[in-house]
Amino acid sequence: MEKLRLVVDIEEEGLRADYYLANNSPLSRSQIQKLIKENKITLNGNSFKNKEKINADDIFIIEYEDKTVVDILPQNIAIDIIYEDDDLLVINKPKGLVVHPAPGHENDTLVNALLYHEKELSDINGYYRPGIVHRIDKDTSGLLVVAKNNQAHNDLANQLNDKTCYRKYYCLVKGIIENDEGEINAPIGRSSNDRQKMTVTDKNSKDAITLFKVIDRFHNSSLLDVELKTGRTHQIRVHMSYIHHPVINDNKYGGPIIDNTGQYLHAYYLSFIHPKTKERVSFETEMPDYMKEYVLKRGIYE
Repeated sequence: MEKLRLVVDIEEEGLRADYYLANNSPLSRSQIQKLIKENKITLNGNSFKNKEKINADDIFIIEYEDKTVVDILPQNIAIDIIYEDDDLLVINKPKGLVVHPAPGHENDTLVNALLYHEKELSDINGYYRPGIVHRIDKDTSGLLVVAKNNQAHNDLANQLNDKTCYRKYYCLVKGIIENDEGEINAPIGRSSNDRQKMTVTDKNSKDAITLFKVIDRFHNSSLLDVELKTGRTHQIRVHMSYIHHPVINDNKYGGPIIDNTGQYLHAYYLSFIHPKTKERVSFETEMPDYMKEYVLKRGIYE
């Protein structure tokens, strides 16, 4: 009998318990339902219902047989390591790379690459997410921090919750934004029509604040410097769509499509307090080539 501990991260608040478990454990939905009925899965030490909504920092404990495990294998996938020490790594993730495995997609992710390159990774964020403190979307490029041990992981996760971890993005959006800067303060929750999408809503939502500054204006688009004050799923994409300036190439949230590479969004800046030294460290990357090419063309799309 194996025991697995899962800690819900802030991006997954509001999900149904069974949906969360199916996407963060090596178990099938039918196995999860069976274990819940047998009280072999607990939520914060208690029994619960499949449809119960979860909150950040909720803790699931799962007891299951070894035979249910699907191994997550190391793969020799090149990764761009910006910084590394005994406690953490900072990775510049390319567009198109999924951060962590999920049922049915156990290979070709950042986690598979990390397992190949690193001997030790934190294990408190679930079977499919060793080392992963926070995520960025598959088709968003840029910086994210990876924890090598549980102490570093907890410290970094607390900084995300306390909003002392700072993240900035380059973002190309549809249309000309007239104001040089602005704040979008609109709560975000999961869409009732499509569980894969988020939306601005007052129902089962969390506060979400996005700051932006206009870097440049083009023919029919704008280049923004965007700062996240909160960390909701798809926050920038949802907020930009909400103010009628969706991210270019973001098919999910109504952006104009110019190629098939996904949204033009890059996490270029990451700053946090180092969990061991207690000193603030900051990392920055250049604008990626796919965005530079667009800027050189002055943002003209059909």
